[in-house]
Amino acid sequence: MEPEAIYAALLEADGMEDPYPLYAALHEHGSIMVAEPGLVLIPGYEVVRSVLADPEFGVDDAEVFDRGFPDWRDHPALDAQNLLSLNGADHGRIRALLAGRFTRRRVQALEPVVGALIDELLEVMADRGADGSPVDFMADFAYALPVAVICELLGVPDWDAGALRALGRSLTAVLEPEIDDDVLAEGDAAAVTLAGMFAEVTADRRARPRDDLISELVAVADSPDAPISRSELIQNLILLLIAGFECSASLFGSGLRIVLTGQEAGDSLRSGSVAPDAFVEEVLRYESPVQDTGRRRRSPGEISGVAIETDDELVLLLGAANRDPRRFADPDAFRPHRTDSGSLSFGAGPHFCLGATLARLEATMAFPRLLRRFPALAAAGQPQRRPGATSRTFARMPVRIR
Repeated sequence: MEPEAIYAALLEADGMEDPYPLYAALHEHGSIMVAEPGLVLIPGYEVVRSVLADPEFGVDDAEVFDRGFPDWRDHPALDAQNLLSLNGADHGRIRALLAGRFTRRRVQALEPVVGALIDELLEVMADRGADGSPVDFMADFAYALPVAVICELLGVPDWDAGALRALGRSLTAVLEPEIDDDVLAEGDAAAVTLAGMFAEVTADRRARPRDDLISELVAVADSPDAPISRSELIQNLILLLIAGFECSASLFGSGLRIVLTGQEAGDSLRSGSVAPDAFVEEVLRYESPVQDTGRRRRSPGEISGVAIETDDELVLLLGAANRDPRRFADPDAFRPHRTDSGSLSFGAGPHFCLGATLARLEATMAFPRLLRRFPALAAAGQPQRRPGATSRTFARMPVRIR
């Protein structure tokens, strides 16, 4: 099977459901390959890592959009003011501002808040499943927890988790490799709604500051020589919100699915023979929340002997890199005790995920508490995946707690 056909299969329903045999087929072709003119696939771990770390390679920004999609400014979902669509000095300027709010020290200080939210949600699950009825783990915990945490951090704890989940689903859908007009229209509507919500709350914090992240950032945006404009602030607050729960929800769903389908994983976590952080790191490697990302060279060059032109689309297959047999022993086996850890699930280099430390904190605290609270936790039917080649997550996961 040739690389072009493999990539096409990854975008079909069966490939989205289980991409790993297709990744294995790509690995047989090497670490990097031209699938067709202008499209370069990179499944190899070391090559993916080197591209992510090299500032010569950038994300698709306004300049790229202007060349390939001149009408992009008519679509709010494609706004190029957030970190996902910025390169160089503009990216560095805004990232420096936001990164200072997600230091390890600041995230660790959230432990009491995260712990309290976990316990509260577990009680809700216990009440809903007390009579043996199925509970949807994705709605009642996997999304509910990270939504509550990021909203608490931002300063909007009263925002509705279900509504935010729906908005996030619509907005992240435009990041998939293939979208149609309906998907884009739905994403535009979600972007407008979220921008309106943040415009309202930033105006409120401007008039009545509080002890929260939004107030802190509003003060910076309103200061002389501010490093971020008001419109940039709103777009990056949207990004912080959505990224703050989408990847974590995927991590929770994948981790619990592994526990429910492999008794040893759950028993090891309950007994303490596997450390929660080791379990979480292996879940990230085994089922990357984000399966691919894109880059382009700023100027013509080469990667591992493959000639690359400026407009060539480089598809970095994170999910494949995390199962590269050149990097990981027995890559398709779930081994939380493995010594060859080090996934690329949160990226690397200039665009490394700002929320990685927070997602890890949530997961390492949540899984042991979840399994201790519900020792008889079991599947109550087949989970349903949300369609997507880039985002790998579950839409629904019915479980019984007793």
